[in-house]
Amino acid sequence: MTNNDELSKKITEDFLDSFDEELELELEDEHLSSEQDAGSTGLDRKLYFKELFRMQRELVKLQDWVVNQKLKVVVIFEGRDAAGKGGVIKRITQRLNPRVCRVAALPAPSERERTQWYFQRYTAHLPAAGEIVLFDRSWYNRAGVERVMGFCSETEVEEFFRSAPEFERMLVRSGILLVKYWFSITDEEQNFRFSMRIRDPLKQWKLSPMDLESRRRWEAYTKAKEAMLERTHIPEAPWWVIEAVDKKRARLNCIGHLLTQIPYREVERAPIVLPERVKNPDYIRGPVPDELYVPDLYGED
Repeated sequence: MTNNDELSKKITEDFLDSFDEELELELEDEHLSSEQDAGSTGLDRKLYFKELFRMQRELVKLQDWVVNQKLKVVVIFEGRDAAGKGGVIKRITQRLNPRVCRVAALPAPSERERTQWYFQRYTAHLPAAGEIVLFDRSWYNRAGVERVMGFCSETEVEEFFRSAPEFERMLVRSGILLVKYWFSITDEEQNFRFSMRIRDPLKQWKLSPMDLESRRRWEAYTKAKEAMLERTHIPEAPWWVIEAVDKKRARLNCIGHLLTQIPYREVERAPIVLPERVKNPDYIRGPVPDELYVPDLYGED
């Protein structure tokens, strides 16, 4: 085999490895489609991958523009449990620099945080110049889970509805680009996804007692969502609803829409030239003790 053949083989393997990163994520959803009825019209798999990879290339350009222009971007992902928020966040961040684009997924507040100004623990995660922050749930917990589960009073909810629009207007005035998404699924679809999680050992960790209780309180969550959208949909930071019963369509629709919300251009880059390695004739690489190597269980025979 010639050097060109070897190089071509390595390039192909590298490309396939990159493709497999996405494929691995998709495999976890694969058995779900087999459970759907035969009449279901899912998005063509080839088209899905083609569009996803195209959009991920655009996300890289967007990332470069954010850094170049020192923008500050916040994207909020809200929705019912199992609505697919985590899936789209994974596809957005998959090819991006984690130093530029990071995810904020806050746990339940500590005792100290419960005594703070409600928005205080979220402000610590807001972006500096040249950063994108994706909130996997956000300060809207107060209008959703906290309200439905009785973790706050109706007086506190009312104060949140007064404060949230002003808080967001303040963020926008400070130069933050704020985009808010609500992922919408049906009662039947959430029930199906929860049932699949119960049956899948790799996904059971995703089901908390709170998630299970949310099934019982579906109608209460619906009323809370409707009030939230009505009272916090403002011109400076409107809500965008993603139809999320079809996961693949939801991901493409969300990423495609996000790319339209932040005007960007491709940043010109100077040509990259790989420098020659400095070789010292006196350098001798020392041996590595065998016991330091991880056992090669998948080596060639």
